[in-house]
Amino acid sequence: MRIAFDAVVVGAGPAGSSAAILLARAGWDVALVEKQLFPRRKVCGECIAASNLPLLDALGIGADVAQDAGPALHEVMLMRGDRAVTAGLPTSSFDGHRFGRALGRETLDTSLLEQARRAGVHVFQPWSIESIDGSPGEWHFAVRAIGSLARSTLHAPVAIDAHGSWEGFASSRAGPRARRRPSDLFAFKANFHQAALPAGRLAVLSFDGGYGGMVLAGHGITTVACCVRRDRLETWRAQVPGGNAGDAVETFLARECGGVRAALAGASRDGPWLASGPLDPGIRARRPDDPFRIGNAAGEAHPIIGEGMSMALQSAWLLCAHLIDPVYRGRPPGPADQRDVGRRVASEWRRHFGGRLRLASLFAHSAMRPTSATLLMTVARRWPGLLTAGAIWGGKVRSAVDGTAGLSRWATAPSRDPHEDT
Repeated sequence: MRIAFDAVVVGAGPAGSSAAILLARAGWDVALVEKQLFPRRKVCGECIAASNLPLLDALGIGADVAQDAGPALHEVMLMRGDRAVTAGLPTSSFDGHRFGRALGRETLDTSLLEQARRAGVHVFQPWSIESIDGSPGEWHFAVRAIGSLARSTLHAPVAIDAHGSWEGFASSRAGPRARRRPSDLFAFKANFHQAALPAGRLAVLSFDGGYGGMVLAGHGITTVACCVRRDRLETWRAQVPGGNAGDAVETFLARECGGVRAALAGASRDGPWLASGPLDPGIRARRPDDPFRIGNAAGEAHPIIGEGMSMALQSAWLLCAHLIDPVYRGRPPGPADQRDVGRRVASEWRRHFGGRLRLASLFAHSAMRPTSATLLMTVARRWPGLLTAGAIWGGKVRSAVDGTAGLSRWATAPSRDPHEDT
């Protein structure tokens, strides 16, 4: 079994698989460690902004996305109670990709992981990280095969943390939040067949104590996702005796939002509700000698603006553009250079994504509070074009990696024969 690599990437979501593909195509020997088997469902709004579709083309899965994703999203509707405001979504300037799409994570993540295999990435799945030691230039990962006694230690000069929002990793956070707070937000998601949501509409939900969204993804499946405050969720559950949290969420979304009630009136749910949380929006502080971070390991926005996928994919490309700089002659940069890369990437990350985090926070808190939500609906009804402008400000038609020097040289390079997976 191979144990020495140029880079070890932890987490095979959109950020981790993208980084693994890009590095492997540039000639690096890459290990990708993922603890869950694919395909797997995941709590996610599943919207892919138009700004990301050219990146998926370059990664080699654009045709898969075009085939499996839902219809082009050309309209946004803000819903609260029985009121609704509709506006057009902005048109992007990316050739062949005027609007975003929605695609289930079980499909997207599996396609990216298979493309990583084809690029020659060594995939360890299902394996988990037990510990990580070292510093830039010399990292050691103790890994364990889930479901067996197999263990090993992987070695690499470059470590990339791409774990998800609610996954633990040695480099990520100081530890779980010690104090439960009424304002903690929990995320929920369920898929429905035969829901009455018009094709091409992205519905944004506002209700007391939370926010959410509905969208038609691939194969006629409508995704309903939301975030609910802990205190609000406890109240809902108390009013649904014998029901679980998902049942309570579905009951009260339909009761409090006319748009949800109408959309789900004749629908059937596909499987149980998924739940995760609590959310922890914000930028993850990183020390110079920590592993590189991409995706939610680097920072997380309130999902009300649907930019999680953008930040995952684009942060991977931002990092790889620096790691594959020709100055390093096709090899991983040394410790001092890695620290410099970390500083530059952190600066670019804040410049490209910091505004999205602030906008998402403002929108989320406005949507959850009765007074501000009423004002939000009043303003939106008077000037619906503000919803279109908000989508532009939120990054729907802007990519953080447009024009990044050198990406076009190797991003679409032919795939190599895959190594034997371990």
